[in-house]
Amino acid sequence: MNIYPKKFLNLFLKNIFVNLGFFFFFFIKLNKRSQNKINTSQYKQLSIETGILHLNNSGEDVQRASVIINLPNLVRQNPAETFRRVVPKVREVLHVAGADMQLAAAGSFLTVLQDDIVLIQTHTHSILQIVLLNLDHRDTVVSNAWLETLLSAIDALPKETIRQEILSPLLSKHQLSQSVPARLASCRILGKVVGKFESSIVKKDLLPLIRSLCQDVEYEVRACMCRQLENITRGIGLDHTKVEVLPELVELAQDEASTVRLAAFDTIINLLEMFDSNDRTCVIFPLVKAFCEKCFKGDEAVLASLSFQYGRLCHGLSESFTDDQHLWFLEFYKKLCCLGLQHENGHCESQPYPLELENKYALVRRNCAYNFPAIVLFADPNHFLSELYRTFSSLCHDPEISVRRTAAGGFHEVVKLLGPNVHYIHKELITLLQDDSLEVLDALLNNLQETLELATSRGEGAGPESKQVNIPDLVPALVAAEQKAASSLHWRVHEKLLQCYSCLPRVISGDQIYFRFFQRMLSIITTNNVLPVQREAVRTLCVFLRYNRKQEQRQEIISKIKQELAQGRSYWNRLRYLDLCEITIDLFSKSYFCKHFLIPALELVSDPVANVRYKLCYMLPKLRSTIKPTDKHLLQQLEFCVRKLLCREKDKDVVATLRKTVLELDKMDITEPYHKRHERELLDQKKEKEETLLLEMELLERQQSEAKLAGDKQSEKKQRDSKSSLSGSKGMSGSTSGATSSSSAGKEMRRAKLARSRSLSGHPTTTKMSNPDKSLKVKDSGSCPGSGKSAMLPLNDDNLRPHHFNVASSISPTPSSSSMPVLIRSNTSSSLDHRSNGNKDTQSRKLSVQRKSNSFGMQSGRE
Repeated sequence: MNIYPKKFLNLFLKNIFVNLGFFFFFFIKLNKRSQNKINTSQYKQLSIETGILHLNNSGEDVQRASVIINLPNLVRQNPAETFRRVVPKVREVLHVAGADMQLAAAGSFLTVLQDDIVLIQTHTHSILQIVLLNLDHRDTVVSNAWLETLLSAIDALPKETIRQEILSPLLSKHQLSQSVPARLASCRILGKVVGKFESSIVKKDLLPLIRSLCQDVEYEVRACMCRQLENITRGIGLDHTKVEVLPELVELAQDEASTVRLAAFDTIINLLEMFDSNDRTCVIFPLVKAFCEKCFKGDEAVLASLSFQYGRLCHGLSESFTDDQHLWFLEFYKKLCCLGLQHENGHCESQPYPLELENKYALVRRNCAYNFPAIVLFADPNHFLSELYRTFSSLCHDPEISVRRTAAGGFHEVVKLLGPNVHYIHKELITLLQDDSLEVLDALLNNLQETLELATSRGEGAGPESKQVNIPDLVPALVAAEQKAASSLHWRVHEKLLQCYSCLPRVISGDQIYFRFFQRMLSIITTNNVLPVQREAVRTLCVFLRYNRKQEQRQEIISKIKQELAQGRSYWNRLRYLDLCEITIDLFSKSYFCKHFLIPALELVSDPVANVRYKLCYMLPKLRSTIKPTDKHLLQQLEFCVRKLLCREKDKDVVATLRKTVLELDKMDITEPYHKRHERELLDQKKEKEETLLLEMELLERQQSEAKLAGDKQSEKKQRDSKSSLSGSKGMSGSTSGATSSSSAGKEMRRAKLARSRSLSGHPTTTKMSNPDKSLKVKDSGSCPGSGKSAMLPLNDDNLRPHHFNVASSISPTPSSSSMPVLIRSNTSSSLDHRSNGNKDTQSRKLSVQRKSNSFGMQSGRE
């Protein structure tokens, strides 16, 4: 029984000793690293004598690297002594130095050349000799670093220095006896220095070298020189391009190596503006056409680059195209979009290819999706439905996620180009919103607000055919997209989608937002576990509340917010209510915030959780800024809240924050400048006007709906009366005074005139709004008995959409006859009179209007 405890004890002690060994080992390694760091930092400010000492054989690699890194500082301190004593030592050390020290030396010499530290030509010569000597380093990374140093230094060097120090060695390195890396470096140096000299010097001294490198036996050299032809062409000008460069470019475009052909194709695209129309039509177009056909048949690697540059190619040559050439390029683009796919029953399915080939075809289709907006512009957006719609639908339904993601990323550009014909791609928008991949949805969300606003506005304002934006399809797609993002682990996509929801008040109706999105926002706030998502849902909910135009719905939203957030059981929900208060302070006016949100926030002073009280203390200055100086009651409540916290608070963090807040509250009215306070007051007045505008719009819409309902009931009653009495002599209204009936007319003529008079009197009439500062007036229709038309126009939604509109203070009906009831019921006018606090002038004016209309009805009845 005693064996097992001893065994376990031995194992325990053994593990302790092993762990101690590892601990001491890592401690020693860490100590050595710290010593090395100390040595490096110790020699940041080196003297020349110390640098020479470290560069000798007695120094270590770390010390030598420190001298090389600090070489620009030594040059600034004493250039002459540094170049006489230190730089030769550096040159000797670089012969045996490793890659790290070589890279450090390349960076230091580049700093010396670019910072204008070197003032003497001999110093520049010594540095360039070191750079050119290390261009042939056996390590490719090191040689490329020295080459980049030389290319970057060329911009800072004078012309004569380049001619003597760089071009002279260069003329000997282009020969076939030199290595391939040396000839590749010569190509890049030629492309860099050609812009420093005149075209005559380039043509005389450099063009023979350029032709030789373009015809090199190694395809890497030919491809590298081909890519430098763009800089060379811009250096020699348009006159020599057609004679000297274009023949070489045509020959390289027909090279046997695909890398060279690809380099020639890219260079041609970059130089399209350098060629005239004749060269584009006679030389470039046949060359590009043959290149495209050859790539499509079997060169998939080059085909990927061709598909990526296809948009630039089409736009660069579009001005010189004939109709047949234009059609050929468009058809070739359609072939590229369907490369590797087969269409069955309207769906795109990938054909069975090897994995490598399938990936190349997918890359080609992705590049086509990237260039699709450019091709829409190339093909004319007016021909989108006939030419490109099926291609775009194929890209949006592509089996590869990367292709659909790219199409979604450029969807807003296509929407802009289509303009009034945006309804063509509404189905594709719904498809991308409902895509199974969150990557596609994420790409679409980057510009979803702009896409939705353009789609709906263009669809509504561009004629009857474009009014095909099917909102019932859009709303379920948005809801499904949100649920899919919420169920995934990609909370950033969910947050971005909720941020895009803030544009919905400009896209769909308030009822759809209230019934489909409001409760969902509350659910996200109370149940989601990600704080950024919760805060974005709070902001979106505030935006929905801000632009809701129905008082009942607004009251319902506010009551739900107070019930589930301000009075929620979880302190997390109460914290979100304080976040909501911060947002509503920015969105709403001060009076609206104080009326609906301030008191529940102040009641959280007694919250049992310290985090809530802490955040409330932090927010007290903002809450104080919303209270007007005239509102003494709210100021007293805020002061009571602060006093209660000062007396009862025990949490030290809350107390510390509270003390800072009290000091800030005391300084608020003193430290704030007048102009900032005045700007805030103007902004608050603007918000109040907008909120009042929403209430007045709601009132007008309600009056309009009541008038329409009364008119419908009146028309139904007239139809029943007309069926009961065919004579119609007792039911004639005053509005038919202009259409007099003759006693000699027949029974059918009287029926026609009776129907016409009833159709005229059966429409509800409202006032015409003319002045925003005055109440609406009703014209006296009795002054013109011969006219059967009213001077009042109906109010529709288009009159209610602008921000500045005229508000009707009273709407008085125009009765048609003494025996017929008025079209707008009297309870509407009575409720409006009750709102005006019993204004006697308004009532007397209405009474006079009714008397005149009754007298007019009696007169018309007599007639």
